[in-house]
Amino acid sequence: MGVFDTDGNEASGHEQVVFCQDRVTGLKAIIGIYSTALGPALGGTRFYPYENEEAALADVLKLSRGMAYKNALAGLDLGGGKAVIWGDPATTKSEALLRAYGRFVESLKGRYYTACDVGTYVPDMDVVARETRYVTGRSIEHGGAGDSSVLTAWGVFQGMRAAAEHTWGSPTLKGRTVGIAGLGKVGKYLAGHLLDDGATVVATDVSATALDWARTTHPGIHLVADTSALISADIDVYAPCALGGALNDETVPALRARVVTGGANNQLAHPGIGKLLDDRGILYTPDYVVNAGGVIQVADEIQGFNFERAKLRATGILETTRRILQLAGDEGVPPAVAADRLAERRMAEVGRLRAIYLG
Repeated sequence: MGVFDTDGNEASGHEQVVFCQDRVTGLKAIIGIYSTALGPALGGTRFYPYENEEAALADVLKLSRGMAYKNALAGLDLGGGKAVIWGDPATTKSEALLRAYGRFVESLKGRYYTACDVGTYVPDMDVVARETRYVTGRSIEHGGAGDSSVLTAWGVFQGMRAAAEHTWGSPTLKGRTVGIAGLGKVGKYLAGHLLDDGATVVATDVSATALDWARTTHPGIHLVADTSALISADIDVYAPCALGGALNDETVPALRARVVTGGANNQLAHPGIGKLLDDRGILYTPDYVVNAGGVIQVADEIQGFNFERAKLRATGILETTRRILQLAGDEGVPPAVAADRLAERRMAEVGRLRAIYLG
């Protein structure tokens, strides 16, 4: 039986969706497993104050599907999954709630590995791990990799280098102006890589703390009032690094950048946005390709974390992005379509091998 959305329409192929509730701690969570064709599903846990349960479900379905494609293109033997906890992490999060969530993860017996996402952090994963073996993104003192945004930003930077090479002929952002929307976990590291590479960085964030960090740590960053001011600024590259849906019917027509490469998940508000970007001559590197450094980092924990090994694999995002841009040009399709085709091909070809009986 398929998974159905809130309007009663069959969703796009999810294997399993689990609703989790613990009334005493206030836990309300949904775990979505899109595919285990390549291996156990891996994806982070988002803790967010959704407007309602329907919004939480829509997000987890979209995010878990994206993780399947991301993990496939990252070359991992892992499927795609995601979880959301419905609530305000500032007021709802507690040790008991996180441990209750961990027990639900454990109940899936390894079909799903969790990690950090928006609203959850490395210390949270250490708490979750007190109730389940199937958790990554743990602290270094507990044998984990630490902050996964380190390699997420590194991978985004590699994807941006590939886009710069495709657009301007050289894999560097030196002399280019990059606009970053969101100076959070990923954006702040990405800003550092860009400044080191000789780029000019323009940025914005809704958080006063993030803006204060920029003024103190990188006073060379030019701060603007909001995202509207950023996308209409004279920038070469736009880097959405906050929540999804940044590229929509309002923002894309106003965008002046020639390249879009950022760390946020699900940047396209709907599938037609990819064609709109293509029609405008704006090169879009699919978010689930370039932001895969984080999942590469946490996946490496499963076999015993080695930072240099994980960073080398994340550096490979440069070549993966090149391959996708080349395929898009050869087949005359937007890069997002080319990336989907490569991911689906790997899931089908490698996933099929599980049909060979091993005894």
